[in-house]
Amino acid sequence: MAYLMVLFSIIGDLFRDHELGGFAKAVWLIFLLFLPFITALVYVIVRGKGMSERQLKSIERQQEYETQRIRSIAGSSSSSADEISKAASLYQSGTITAEEYESLKEKALH
Repeated sequence: MAYLMVLFSIIGDLFRDHELGGFAKAVWLIFLLFLPFITALVYVIVRGKGMSERQLKSIERQQEYETQRIRSIAGSSSSSADEISKAASLYQSGTITAEEYESLKEKALH
């Protein structure tokens, strides 16, 4: 079970590494297919440090994406009370009609 986890980690790292060329990736995969234990051991020894750095960068990018997404969702929506207040000020200034005000108020409440 542990070997399979290492093997999938290596394959994931190969595809995550943008500095490694396609031919080199193919060679690693071929060796993993025919000499799996030796190749996995060599890969972890030779590329282990870079493997962990790429994993950390991937996690950081995912966290940054999630943070930006949450901020955009939280910052873009205003409360129903704010929307009704804006609609009321537009109605009082004469910019919108009473029907438009009621329509905006209904949208804000639903």
